[in-house]
Amino acid sequence: MVHTLGDNNSLFNQFIAEIRDVNIQNDPLRFRRNLERVGEIFAYEISKTFNYSEKDVQTPLGTAKMNLAEDEIVVASILRAGLPLHNGLLNYFDRSENAFISAYRKYNEKGEFEIKFEYISSPSIDGKVVILADPMLATGSSMELAYKALFTKGTPKHVHIVSVIASAEGVEFVKEKLADENITLWMGAIDSELNSKSYIVPGCGDAGDLAFGAKL
Repeated sequence: MVHTLGDNNSLFNQFIAEIRDVNIQNDPLRFRRNLERVGEIFAYEISKTFNYSEKDVQTPLGTAKMNLAEDEIVVASILRAGLPLHNGLLNYFDRSENAFISAYRKYNEKGEFEIKFEYISSPSIDGKVVILADPMLATGSSMELAYKALFTKGTPKHVHIVSVIASAEGVEFVKEKLADENITLWMGAIDSELNSKSYIVPGCGDAGDLAFGAKL
């Protein structure tokens, strides 16, 4: 199942617009904060899918019966661009465990690239709900690699894949490669084009560079 939050008119679209805006992008603090705010909205929407049970909560004047989520959550992000989005998810899932995956594009002299995986830090994900976040879903290869890396740490109950801006090609790639898996895709916006360098068009540029500065 694919949920595209930007298809519905809400304040969410203002944050996506600012993430895309080349002038607002000149302020890295603002860019990171917008990714964080988008993560908070994703967290709220994803929370509606959890299992809930009734709990007694003691107040100064009595006992309130509240329906509270009972799922164990692991928030996982692909470094480095995923960190602000991760923080937004963690602001709401503040009792969750955390996982981090290092995956990147390694270019050759012809400008072609392959996705390299180097490192994962993760708790056991057995029976837990995993939220796997990366701001951009371009070709989908990094997401597939990160997904498979997580499964070295157990078998989750369900995986929610979160991206702020995706390409239609990337979404179809993930749906095809992970067709038999128990996953839900949560996208902010889906753009129709990938250019010759596999960047999303119109997209927003390189989210990692915009958030943390250019790299060699």
